[in-house]
Amino acid sequence: MMGGMHLKPSVPAWNRAVACGRRLAEGWGASPRAQDVLAALSCLGLMALDLPGLAAADNSLNGWQAALVLTAGCTTLLARRRMPWAAYLVALLFIGWLHELTLIQFALYSVGRNRGRRAAVLATTGYVAFALGVFCLPGWPEPKAATLSAFLSLIVPIGVLASAVGIAAHRHDLVRELEARRAEAAVLNAVQQERTSVARDVHDFVGRELTLLTVRSEVLSMRARETPYAKDFEELSDTARRAHLVLNEIIVQRGERASTPGVEGLAALAEESGRAGSPVRLTVDPQAHALSPLRQAAVYRVVQECLTNAAKHARGETIEVSIRADGPHLSIAVSNRLPARTQGRAPVSAGSGTASMAERVRSLGGTLTARRGEDAYEVLATLPRG
Repeated sequence: MMGGMHLKPSVPAWNRAVACGRRLAEGWGASPRAQDVLAALSCLGLMALDLPGLAAADNSLNGWQAALVLTAGCTTLLARRRMPWAAYLVALLFIGWLHELTLIQFALYSVGRNRGRRAAVLATTGYVAFALGVFCLPGWPEPKAATLSAFLSLIVPIGVLASAVGIAAHRHDLVRELEARRAEAAVLNAVQQERTSVARDVHDFVGRELTLLTVRSEVLSMRARETPYAKDFEELSDTARRAHLVLNEIIVQRGERASTPGVEGLAALAEESGRAGSPVRLTVDPQAHALSPLRQAAVYRVVQECLTNAAKHARGETIEVSIRADGPHLSIAVSNRLPARTQGRAPVSAGSGTASMAERVRSLGGTLTARRGEDAYEVLATLPRG
């Protein structure tokens, strides 16, 4: 009746369950906790094979008591990463009490893998000395000759092999961690190189346009020297030149600088502003040098932005910069007189530059206000000294 239609066979529920179980096993088996549980269960399973012999050799324990003792000893392997010596000491107890050698193999491996070569050598030496003393004492089930033969052919190789495997695993972990760190460093280096490449491209293209703007504005300034627009063209040329310098500082020099300068960089900043035509009177409280690097960087950026604004709109006027400690706070005050030709005009520093400064200061728990008086412009910032 439906011979022309072909139905896709459904996946059996058993296959789906097996696939789901496999995924869960792979995810859970990769976790360190799962590996510790598996090690404890494996050790318990191996010791359970000799459970009747243990109960018979030690008359103080019956089958159930021996099973409980062995289970308690195996639980120390759950903490083998943080406390491998706990499993080691319990394993020595098992050797002296029950003549059980299984747990010591897991314990020596755990010491070697989680504590390294020196700890593994020390643990192996202690194990061999302890086992030799126990096997030489009266009461060991085997004759003395058989005991020495077992000691040389079985006891010593067990300890050495378990420790050697643990040391090898420890070295493998170190190599894998080193490779992971190298891969991470390579990624960070690639990102940094890409950022540097982008920064250079931006600098080349934008810098070229700013250079052309500067040259053209200077030409226009020379042509309009005897006209009322001469000062406007001069300002345009100065603005383009400063924009090029700022671009160079942000993109080129920032890649060479480890971090933002702190309070110690304010003197150079003031000197640079003086060379640009805006002299600075700088007063810095010695206690400001004790600020954290983060707060010193904020002080530097605030003063830098203020000097930039003053150079743009009050060139030639002296800028007063005061950094002083006031109890638990640090105060930053920057002020400059406004030229007569700028009266009635809102200062540009009240725009994005001031907003950026205020945001930086607020992120550190401080406050910033910028106000324009009749003949002066002032920025006041307060930062906690903590």
